[in-house]
Amino acid sequence: MDFELRRAREKLEKEQKERKDRARLRLERDRKAKEEARKQREALEAVRRSRRLEAAEAQLKADEQMQENLIAGRGIVFSRVLEAVGFQGSGDKIKLPPSCFTELSDQGAFDKGPLYFQLSVVHHEANSETNQKTTHSGALEFTAEEGQVGLPPHVWSNLFPLDNTPSPVSALVDVRYVWLPKGIYAKLQPDVVGFSDIPNHKAVLETSLRQHATLSEGDVITVNHGVLAYRLRVLELKPSSSVSVLETDVEVDIVGSDSPLDSANQHVLKQLTFGVSESGMVEEGNYNYYKFSIDDLVWETVSSGDVRIEVKIEVETGDGDTDLYISKHPLIFPNRHQHEWSSHDMGSKVLILNSKDKNLGVGTYSIGVYGFKGTAKYKVLVSAQDNSTVKVGQQAGSTTSSVNADTVECRNCKHFIPSMSIALHEAYCSRHNLVCQHPGCGVVLRVGEAKNHVHCDKCGQPFHKDEINKHMKVFHEPLQCGCGVVLEKEQMVQHQASVCPLRLITCRFCGDMVQAGNSAMDTRDRLRGLSEHESHCGSRTAPCDSCGRSVMLKEMDIHQVAVHQKS
Repeated sequence: MDFELRRAREKLEKEQKERKDRARLRLERDRKAKEEARKQREALEAVRRSRRLEAAEAQLKADEQMQENLIAGRGIVFSRVLEAVGFQGSGDKIKLPPSCFTELSDQGAFDKGPLYFQLSVVHHEANSETNQKTTHSGALEFTAEEGQVGLPPHVWSNLFPLDNTPSPVSALVDVRYVWLPKGIYAKLQPDVVGFSDIPNHKAVLETSLRQHATLSEGDVITVNHGVLAYRLRVLELKPSSSVSVLETDVEVDIVGSDSPLDSANQHVLKQLTFGVSESGMVEEGNYNYYKFSIDDLVWETVSSGDVRIEVKIEVETGDGDTDLYISKHPLIFPNRHQHEWSSHDMGSKVLILNSKDKNLGVGTYSIGVYGFKGTAKYKVLVSAQDNSTVKVGQQAGSTTSSVNADTVECRNCKHFIPSMSIALHEAYCSRHNLVCQHPGCGVVLRVGEAKNHVHCDKCGQPFHKDEINKHMKVFHEPLQCGCGVVLEKEQMVQHQASVCPLRLITCRFCGDMVQAGNSAMDTRDRLRGLSEHESHCGSRTAPCDSCGRSVMLKEMDIHQVAVHQKS
């Protein structure tokens, strides 16, 4: 009996213990579940709180951006992210889709004057370093494909400086309408030396800036002068870091390049000083350029006939040969086709400039040393030489007259020989001298030298046989002009100096050196002697200094005479 009671009590205690353990486990699970639920609620609340903060920050940023856009656009808000597409054009004006025209027109942007845009790179897979690059532009037209913006080379190279040519790589640009103040000052720096050598280089820069609507600090603008292109970086602008250059006078300060002189750059003028030689070396087919100036004092002595200008080249190596070309500015880089003076002698050579040359005068001159054959090491010297030929002790025409009166002309060499020795002279002369029988020549030659005396089959000029090949190559080898005309050297120089439509001239209206083009379309302009470019460039208007009326530049002189009686 006691055993059964004990077994029942133990069984009851065991069941009670199991119930307590199950109850404890249930309480523990409930506690853990509540703790997990609490943590989930806190995490969810944190996420919601973070999202509310982010939304508030985004709204604040959007409001600030909207306010900035309102300020930048003077009440007009326009911003589009478009795919950049390049097109060939000049200046900084871009092409936008027609929908942009509608949006801007609806906000009255066209009533506020010229359109200006801030362009910022937002995505460019090929070059992530340019993501923050920003520049400004004007509007050319609204004919681009929807979702695209057309960028001319100037804008493209400033947005993507390491990828100067448009490529198929996707590039997104944020185009934002802004208002820009008119510029009053710009500081520019060429990337290489030589830009200041351009005659009237500020007028050339002004011509280039007419194609631009804006300037931004850090941008690089390209200035074309003839066949050359100069890159100038915008260092400083006033009154803002980005300005408008439309219909405004900007004071331009051009500082010197901080790049060292590149000896490989052919289109750089090295300064020469009178009487001081300069050494150089030129390879076949290349040019080395120098410059010298004739001031008023030097020209006074030259024009009086007392002094002549000599340009001398001494070739120091026997295997090389050079040609010499000289021009007066504004032609700053003379070459085989375009020059005013030239020398093609073998080896060393001298070019003499004197007062009889109608193109000579006060100004700056360029010297082009052309490598005709091989690699030539040389020295170039510009000097002023005395023209006096009076010899000390030269006297008495009576002596000369008496000698001339008692002389006889040699039948072989045609020299006048004293009559008492004429027979002996003629016997000796006929054995040792020969007279060239070429028509118009008659040069007396030593018998040993006669075999080296030859004449050009085309022009008949006499040469040493070692020089005839160079003469044929330089003067009679056909040259092709860029306009398609094929001529020999002398005709080519005349062609490119007077009639070639591709010849470079200095425009009388813009001061830039430009291609002349064909004859002017307007008969009156042809009578004025205006080229095609000058006819177009002179059609720009400017206010008359006397009455303030807008008059075409090419009509300004007629206006002054007809209206203000000024001659």
